[in-house]
Amino acid sequence: MNNKQDILVRGDVVRLIDAFYNEVRKDPVIGHIFNEVVSVDWDAHMPTMYSFWSTLLLNEQTYSGNPMLKHVALSKKTPMTNVEFTQWLKLFNTTVDELFEGATATMAKQRAATIAELMMVKIQDAVAV
Repeated sequence: MNNKQDILVRGDVVRLIDAFYNEVRKDPVIGHIFNEVVSVDWDAHMPTMYSFWSTLLLNEQTYSGNPMLKHVALSKKTPMTNVEFTQWLKLFNTTVDELFEGATATMAKQRAATIAELMMVKIQDAVAV
């Protein structure tokens, strides 16, 4: 029996993002970017990610910032290519599918795909300059 629900409240976003970054941290393709290249301060980073995704999925309007600039700067420290973004998106989609289903879950995957595509284009443009 399927008991998955849609992403409806901030707590659902927190559950999704916690599970997603748990996979990211141990991933052989992209984990090193977070763990070694950036040395992410997870206690500081996670509330930002909760707000980012809550803004995108629940219209909370709790996020402010420019993630594009941070990722373009990061791309100058380590390769961020189709390989890395494809893995990021695969992990995100798998996490969504394991935990949720419904219109907002589908939108989450669509928004993640758009983000990955836009970041790849911006990073490629920045590297080409």
